[in-house]
Amino acid sequence: MNMAVASIGERSAAQDVHPALCFEHVTCTFASNEGAGKTYTAVHDVSLTVREGEFVSVVGPTGCGKSTLLNVAAGLMRPSSGALSVFGRPLSQGLNRDASYLFQVDALMPWKSAEDNVAAGLIFHGKPKAEALAIAREWLVRVGLDGHGKKYPHQLSGGMRKRAGLAQALVLNPRILLMDEPFSALDIQTRHLMEDELLRLWSEDRKSVVFVTHDLEEAISLSDRVIVLSAGPATRPIAEFEIDLERPREVAEIRMTQRFLQLHSAIWDVLRGEVLKSYARNRS
Repeated sequence: MNMAVASIGERSAAQDVHPALCFEHVTCTFASNEGAGKTYTAVHDVSLTVREGEFVSVVGPTGCGKSTLLNVAAGLMRPSSGALSVFGRPLSQGLNRDASYLFQVDALMPWKSAEDNVAAGLIFHGKPKAEALAIAREWLVRVGLDGHGKKYPHQLSGGMRKRAGLAQALVLNPRILLMDEPFSALDIQTRHLMEDELLRLWSEDRKSVVFVTHDLEEAISLSDRVIVLSAGPATRPIAEFEIDLERPREVAEIRMTQRFLQLHSAIWDVLRGEVLKSYARNRS
């Protein structure tokens, strides 16, 4: 098989009539802590699309602006220049109502039970409490937490809290799922279980997913496409790789295949140079 790698600019947006997300020349610049009038450009002139139903992972060196792009996609941050459209509609103000955001840190409210946490979003959107709780219980079953709905976050293991968080994100049936290193704090065995669980749930309705991770193996195992960002500041996409591994996948098994190793080698050849640049800049 041929290795699929291309410059970001080589992909035509015309392939998607209405991509789930379309970043058009997005730049995000912030005030710097180095003194009055100083600025810091986190991402610069980023143009990329995420197709409907596509699972895209974004990798890059630490501090390169991966989370900044997720925040723009969620509507939590307005770009300094450029534009974002969601299913063909410009997102000029307010939150992206088509998206749910799963953070690296648990977003569960400690004073609420697991089922109350999952139901909270439905209640906020006007669903009667009894109906919301019934739907929340169904989702807890779907993510493997049957019988744990009455427990509070401190009574759940790390993996169980991530399952509850996943239910919390999916219960509103978003068309887009934004994920910022959601499994990074888990041990490797639990992490593999959660990755498999995510793939199982995703395969049921193929939401558009943007998954930020530092783990290249995780990115390849989960994704349809991996986008590599340059070292910051002024981060930009420098390459993308189509992941042509067969689905359905089990992450522990897929990582032992020859094709996985080929993809890992090719992506790391690009990513390694950016990691070294970031390391050198941080030292200086």
